[in-house]
Amino acid sequence: MVGAGCTGRAGPRRRRLYKRRRGAGADLLLVSSRPVSLRSAHPVGSMYQGPARCLCSALPALSCAPVAAASAALLPPRPRAPPPPLGPAAPRAAAAVAAAGGPSAPGAPPRTVCSMGNSTSQLYSALTKTLSSSAVSQHQDCLEQPDSARLDPIDPKDLLEECQMVLQKRPPRFQRNFVDLKNTASNHRPIRVMQWNILAQALGEGKDNFIQCPMEALKWEERKCLILEEILAYKPDILCLQEVDHYFDTFEPLLSRLGYQCTFFPKPWSPCLDVEQNNGPDGCALFFNKDRFELINSANIRLTAMKLKTNQVAIAQTLKCNETGRLFCIAVTHLKARTGWERFRSAQGCDLLQNLKSITQGAKIPLIICGDFNAEPTEEVYKEFSNSSLNLNSAYKLLSPDGQSEPPYTTWKIRPSGECRHTLDYIWYSQHALIVNSALGLLTEEQIGPNRLPSFNYPSDHLSLVCDFSFNQDPDRLL
Repeated sequence: MVGAGCTGRAGPRRRRLYKRRRGAGADLLLVSSRPVSLRSAHPVGSMYQGPARCLCSALPALSCAPVAAASAALLPPRPRAPPPPLGPAAPRAAAAVAAAGGPSAPGAPPRTVCSMGNSTSQLYSALTKTLSSSAVSQHQDCLEQPDSARLDPIDPKDLLEECQMVLQKRPPRFQRNFVDLKNTASNHRPIRVMQWNILAQALGEGKDNFIQCPMEALKWEERKCLILEEILAYKPDILCLQEVDHYFDTFEPLLSRLGYQCTFFPKPWSPCLDVEQNNGPDGCALFFNKDRFELINSANIRLTAMKLKTNQVAIAQTLKCNETGRLFCIAVTHLKARTGWERFRSAQGCDLLQNLKSITQGAKIPLIICGDFNAEPTEEVYKEFSNSSLNLNSAYKLLSPDGQSEPPYTTWKIRPSGECRHTLDYIWYSQHALIVNSALGLLTEEQIGPNRLPSFNYPSDHLSLVCDFSFNQDPDRLL
């Protein structure tokens, strides 16, 4: 996950909004209650300003909206790889991306210039106005999210145009195909679930030491566009992310306007906070399509190991499918990294399973678990999930010829210690109650390339996993 800390400073030490303090026997993460105004000056390049800061542009080369519009008319669309075939009955969405705030109105004070470039996009003018009136939220178990409900929806076509402008100099997005795994028809639209460790920006730039990845490829101005493009290309009904450290300025404002309900649970002692110019703590985030599902219950879980609270977290939500009326539970987690922590991960996995047994009433409610488990299939925590009384199966095993083998890799990177190719990411599901209709194939070694991940082509060191699920018509038969 992370290596040695980042050293060196570009300027005077800034006051961090996120601070650490030793409590009575526990490490507490505090958020300053001092309001942050969008009109206050911040150093160019500062990454973290709190959840109330402005959204900054992803179009750093352009300085005003009229110029952006003129350039859009002159520039040809960025060449894209052909869209992958759809899973059964699943709609296709255009790739899209975020950029921020339009030009200031006459007489208005100048906008803050942040690390993501100058403000050019008219799409985010409403976001900027709304978020500018908020104050930094007080620390809670789960940080409060800005209220974006009053904002107008985003048109994916408009976002796609901005995406093409931002990514003009990048190679085309990789071609990936869905593999059909079920021949019989379902009586409802499949539920598309996407799992992805997107690589925290602070860790990618400050700690992870991807020695074959140019720093230029990690620039947030463009990397966030690749992340959002990948998400919107597959248009998941449910999206589970790890290592999210740009939730408040990118993912929540954008995805809420695309119709998702958003939840974020940060790590209590995030390694991102050790990086200068950080954007706040990273954590897990869960998004679901509000048109398709109704939230019944939500739980933010701080995982324990050997009766001690740990730095790893999970989110578990019980949803009702509006089309079928069926309940199911979706969970996202990110277990402890590094070799030598296998027993620790095993304990965390046991704790998560115990929590999910309670939430699902002992497997009466179907369950989907997405996560970066930081564990190969040979580890004990994998076996615990495979043998759980919740009757779980790993969806990506179904891509193998025998249906029993995990993919050869879900992450592939090169660090100073050498080349690392591992299977660490999984989508688990209740095999008695849910059916996997299709799964998105992985990138080939040729597509990934000799410098591995991340790269100019792909924004993370982990591959995204996407599955289409449907409800089993006779869920009790396999129990």
